[in-house]
Amino acid sequence: MTSLKDPFGNHGAMPQARRNLAKVVRQSPEIFRIDDVVETLAVSRTQATSLVSRWTRQGWLRRVGPGAYAAAPIGLLDNALVLDDPWLLVPVLYSPAYVGGWSAAEYWDLTEQIFGAIVVMTMKSIRTNKQIHHGTQFVLRRIQEKRFYGLETVWRGSTKVCVSDIHRTIIDLLDTPSIGGGFQHVADCVSNYLHSEHRDDGVLINYAKHFENGAVVKRLGFLAEKESPSNELIEQCQNALTAGNAKLDPSLECPKLISKWRLWVPSVWR
Repeated sequence: MTSLKDPFGNHGAMPQARRNLAKVVRQSPEIFRIDDVVETLAVSRTQATSLVSRWTRQGWLRRVGPGAYAAAPIGLLDNALVLDDPWLLVPVLYSPAYVGGWSAAEYWDLTEQIFGAIVVMTMKSIRTNKQIHHGTQFVLRRIQEKRFYGLETVWRGSTKVCVSDIHRTIIDLLDTPSIGGGFQHVADCVSNYLHSEHRDDGVLINYAKHFENGAVVKRLGFLAEKESPSNELIEQCQNALTAGNAKLDPSLECPKLISKWRLWVPSVWR
């Protein structure tokens, strides 16, 4: 019998069923679906479903989402599976979706602050905006299809995951400061962006206009002016101002109106 390395901790000869599972895991080491088993083992979908069901009953697999599975290491057979990279669950649980908010800000090095939860922007209907799966908390925000733009696809192991690009990350933070850790943290992220090599005023203002939320442009112009009293981005924001007044931070009392930006701000931001 051929000697193969067992990804579950043992070495040497393995039974055929385990060799088949090892082959599947080598091809899709993080998360795989029934179709991956069909392709890897050249079996029918019925056979693949039967194999996955047996492996799950035996404790070698854990179901991580609808039709999605991950291998369970020996030390976790009696416990809930905790994935090393929770981003892998985003396309499994919430597709169409992308990683955004403070999680995207971390990814793009806009912040040094570490958040435990993963922010996910999804087009799926959600019952609650906070969920826990396999040891990780996900903070969810539903998004309209017309706002599903400005994304990048990144590889996390063998899994493709969407994340907001650095410009879109700024727009999302300005739209919903709560998914950015509060407005002070959002302001810090915007400042880091404006002083980074990735800054692109044209892309940023186009994203803001396409987003169709006037508050985003007002908040962006206000923060840009604090960084520099005069630059092209400020002029573009002024030209794109919509009617009506917005709050700098919807979660705070904002008693002071900055008429230039049609923005109500907290006293500390005057």
